[in-house]
Amino acid sequence: MTKTHQRKRLPAHRNPIQALLGLLLAWTVACPGLLVAAERTLTVTMRLDESEWRVMRAEILPRFEKECQCTVVPRDVPPEQLAQLLQAMARAGRMEIDVFAQDNMRLLELVSIGVVQDLSAYESRIAPQVSKVLLETGRIQGRLYFFPYRPNVQIAYYNAQRFERYGLSPPGTWEELLHVARVFKEKEGVGRVLFQAWGGAPTVTQVYEWITSAGGDPLVLTHPGTVKTFRFLQELWPYLSPDSRQAKWDTTNQFLAQESAYLAQNWPFGVRLLIQEYGKTAIKTYSGWAGPARKAHVIGGEVLGIPVGTPNVPLALDFLRFMQSKGIQELLTVRLGWPSLRTDAHGRVEAWMRPYFKAVTEALTHGIVRKNLPYWPEYEKLVNEAFVRTVVRGEAVEGTLHALQARLERVQGRY
Repeated sequence: MTKTHQRKRLPAHRNPIQALLGLLLAWTVACPGLLVAAERTLTVTMRLDESEWRVMRAEILPRFEKECQCTVVPRDVPPEQLAQLLQAMARAGRMEIDVFAQDNMRLLELVSIGVVQDLSAYESRIAPQVSKVLLETGRIQGRLYFFPYRPNVQIAYYNAQRFERYGLSPPGTWEELLHVARVFKEKEGVGRVLFQAWGGAPTVTQVYEWITSAGGDPLVLTHPGTVKTFRFLQELWPYLSPDSRQAKWDTTNQFLAQESAYLAQNWPFGVRLLIQEYGKTAIKTYSGWAGPARKAHVIGGEVLGIPVGTPNVPLALDFLRFMQSKGIQELLTVRLGWPSLRTDAHGRVEAWMRPYFKAVTEALTHGIVRKNLPYWPEYEKLVNEAFVRTVVRGEAVEGTLHALQARLERVQGRY
């Protein structure tokens, strides 16, 4: 064998090593934590409906598996059971969950019982295109424990044909809202503006938002802005749709589809349902109305966290980065109609959906974050009681709120 032939074959001897190093380098670029990850299986818990799981299993998770050469095991865990499950695993010394999604109003409990990792040191990994407002949903007592993943915000749905029939425009203020409600009631003999008065979280979400837009403090029932809000609701109530007492997040879509309501606030998941599935093209959306002080829209949705005790922290962090990436956020918007947490992830939105997506984007710019309270269930009950007594039954606003504030302070004193 000549030296020439030997020189030609030397690179071939190195090729397997070079190829392996090249492959590891490619993996590291896509998944920086891969080289130190001890386990290539990532268990992720979420709570999704079946249509959402189909997209997640068929289009989202396989991309991560391919990029990071790992296997993702998805698990469906109800949000109300997550804390107990993580605590049991932590006590047993067998953490079998690597990443979890959780409702942003159930975060304080996870931090309080010490089952979620502090991610403050990794905040720099979050892309600058991720909305800064959404970052605050994952911050507890100044520390970042959760990364935003699936934001949500309520928008206003209105039946454009019905508005045009009576020469009305979508209301932009409380005064205009009252005028619209009165006109519909006078013209049709029944209210057509819907307020989610079912009770529980739907009612409290709207009340919290409206109090903030009036310049009030939702946690102080005797604040002038809070009092102003309940007085206005009391004035508006006679002109609202009688379906308001049955209106919550799912039934609101039904009332809009049946055209028993012409105006309502609800989460964006109704867009695909009403327009694409039901063909209700007369229904349009916008960000909603302002109160006396400002526009304010409660940010809901879910965040991602990493449990204490998982051996897969590097790979889990890669998954958090992956879920925030532009391509994945665009895919979630296009396929599921989810709002994007990024300011640059709407280029692939379908043409028919762009006006609706614009309403969501506008609403998010006026987003407010509800405080994570250890006494939230008690607070929710008191606000619901305030609504029923003052708005539905017509009791005196100030006297009722003063009595309920005293009870709220006793609850707060226990924490």
